[in-house]
Amino acid sequence: MVAVVSQKKKETFLPLPDHQTLEIIWNSMGIGVFTVDLERRVTSFNEAAVSITDYRREEVIGRHCHEVFGNNLCQGDCRFHRAFEKGDAFLNFDLEIMGREGDAILINKTVTPLRDRQGNLIGAVESFQDVSLLWDLHGKIRYQTERFRQILDSMGLGVITFTRSGHILSFNTGAERMTRYRREEVIGKPCRDILRSNLCQDGCGLEKILRDGEPLSEIDGEIQSKDGTVVPVKIAFTLFRDDEGKTLGAVGIFEDRSLIQHLEKKAYQRFTCGDIVSQDPRMLHIFDLLPIVAGRDVTVLIQGPTGCGKDLVAKVIHEQSHRAKGPFIKVNCAAIPENLLESEMFGYVRGAFTGAQHDKPGLFQLADQGTIFLDEIGDLPLALQAKLLQVLEDKEFYPLGAKKTVKVDVRILAATNQDLEAMIRERKFREDLFYRLNVIRLELPPLRERAQDIPLLINHFLKQSNLERRKKIQRFAPPALGLLLEYPYPGNIRELENIIEHACLICQGEIIQAEHLPLYVQARTRGRESAPVRSLDSPSDEAAMIRETLKAQHWNRQATARILHLDRTTLWRKMKRYNLKP
Repeated sequence: MVAVVSQKKKETFLPLPDHQTLEIIWNSMGIGVFTVDLERRVTSFNEAAVSITDYRREEVIGRHCHEVFGNNLCQGDCRFHRAFEKGDAFLNFDLEIMGREGDAILINKTVTPLRDRQGNLIGAVESFQDVSLLWDLHGKIRYQTERFRQILDSMGLGVITFTRSGHILSFNTGAERMTRYRREEVIGKPCRDILRSNLCQDGCGLEKILRDGEPLSEIDGEIQSKDGTVVPVKIAFTLFRDDEGKTLGAVGIFEDRSLIQHLEKKAYQRFTCGDIVSQDPRMLHIFDLLPIVAGRDVTVLIQGPTGCGKDLVAKVIHEQSHRAKGPFIKVNCAAIPENLLESEMFGYVRGAFTGAQHDKPGLFQLADQGTIFLDEIGDLPLALQAKLLQVLEDKEFYPLGAKKTVKVDVRILAATNQDLEAMIRERKFREDLFYRLNVIRLELPPLRERAQDIPLLINHFLKQSNLERRKKIQRFAPPALGLLLEYPYPGNIRELENIIEHACLICQGEIIQAEHLPLYVQARTRGRESAPVRSLDSPSDEAAMIRETLKAQHWNRQATARILHLDRTTLWRKMKRYNLKP
């Protein structure tokens, strides 16, 4: 057998500290400590207790503790005795004691029963610390916090604080009112679950400010209230940091734009008729006339310079008439070559000319039961003017090569930028046709005479471009807006629309700057021109405008046609008419 010898592990004992060491520890503690016997007489009192109360040891040793620390627990109802009787291990509570000079001291106190080796209760060890400053600071913080909360709640704006992860930290009364959520419902929840903004998926301002560290302001967006109502808002974000500059989260300030948007919509509706936008008194007078004119099946002549919106007026008349469900056919008399104009407008029959292998209805037949809009009527050749007069008088015409007439029920609207009465004197336009067209005449002023409309139109075209291009351009920088307000707009509203479209295409941010505008706008403003702005009411003025635009575009006809909103064929015809060459 093999003897198994077990070797008892040697135990190591640490020496207990001596009395002197214990006294050093006792007096170096940062909290006041004293002991009492069963009679609650003080038996020891450390240095921290002396410092807190200003009592010397010799003044307290042997005295009852209630004689030293007079307080509301000492008048014959000592809760320590009751705690000892129940065998509680310790007590912790706050109370107010009196210092040596009679001043009140708020302390936090812990009492632990003191027992001998046999477990018999022989007294208690009491430790305490002065929490007066702590409670004073706590009170001030509570006061400042409450005061700050009251200030935030008195604001009409919604103020929400977020953690870096997008969880809601605070929610003021304005935010409650705007979202219909109570703050206790949202604290700690992800903001996207509560706000459900259209910016959450694309263009989240919170993510952007946390990423870039730069404040954001004037962000237009929408949030949804608790009941699903869409609330338009303008948002500003700023970071909040700790004392060391570390980013803790962000503050979002939300302005409810519902009322403002409603008022803007009302104002916009007041200055809008169909797609026409104006606050000019002459245009508002036309707005009042349009429903009346539309309700009467009469011929209307619309006069005004190129690009002032004659086609939009014609469209409004059609859409507000009883023919609104019928076709609306637009004919640009200047854009169709003269040798094709008759066949395009009135159609032809099979065999009317070489290549006519089948009957083809003209634009007048296509407009039956609807409206035909003859734009640039002043460019209609004299021969076709006579045929048009027949349609106006008899509502019938001969298609090219036909032996019998075709009847149509069509309303005729005409437009021109030329002086037809002057053309009559020059025998370029039939007088009888003019008077048949001139039953109702609407004269549209050029944009240079409608300066108050420019900001309205800029805003209108900016919103339109944002929708079409899915952009979020907020506004124009003051220098850019100044250029737009100073520019004379020889091409009228059409040119302004193209300028805004150009700027929105070039701008990659949220604010259009001056450099985003076309170069010819940057170089030419009313303030920089010595010559007066020319009128486009005569052919010579139109020729000058086309020449200037061609020069600005380095005689690029495609770019010029786009800016002037003309068909390339029309531009070519006008260049030929006015003998415009590089």
